[in-house]
Amino acid sequence: MRIGHLTKRFFGSLRPGGPSQENEDWVASVLGDDELKLWRRMSGADRRHAVGVARDVERRLDNEATRPVLAAALLHDVGKVTARLGTYGRVIATLAGSAAGRDMAAAWTEGKGFTRRVGLYLQHPKLGADMLALAGSDPLTVAWTREHHLPEDEWTLPAPIATALKAADDD
Repeated sequence: MRIGHLTKRFFGSLRPGGPSQENEDWVASVLGDDELKLWRRMSGADRRHAVGVARDVERRLDNEATRPVLAAALLHDVGKVTARLGTYGRVIATLAGSAAGRDMAAAWTEGKGFTRRVGLYLQHPKLGADMLALAGSDPLTVAWTREHHLPEDEWTLPAPIATALKAADDD
C-alpha cells in the first residue's frame, strides 16, 4: 500500500463531481456500450481517477494504448461499485485489509452489513473482472482488472503494457 497514493485518492474523493464533459465524451468513444454502463455506475471520484490513469497510459504507450488497454485503465476499479462504500467506509476497508490481510475478504463477504461490504470492496479486482467478462470486454481488459493488485510475477499481460498500467495507477 502506498501512503502517498492513498492520501491523494482520499483528498481527491472529497471533491464532488466526475470528469469533465470532454473526458466523458472521450471515455464514451473508447468503451463499448455495456462497458460504458458499468463506467457510469462508478463514483465521480473513481471516474476522475480512471481518466487520469487512462490518459497517463495513453502517453506512456502511445500507439500500443489500444482500446482494450485503455478500457483496462478506465475500468480496473469497477468492482468497487459492488460494495457501495463512501469515502470513509473505503478508508476503513483499506485499513482492515492491511491489518487482517486481503485473504480475509472472502470470509467477510459471508457476513452481513458493513462487514460484508468491506469484504466486497477488498475483492473488487475479482468482482470487477467478472462484471467485465459478463459485459463482453476484451480478455486483456478483464485480465488486468483481475490482476491489478497482484504481484508483478502473477501478471499475464505483456510486461510493457502491465508495467505502464501499474505505473499510471500508482497503486
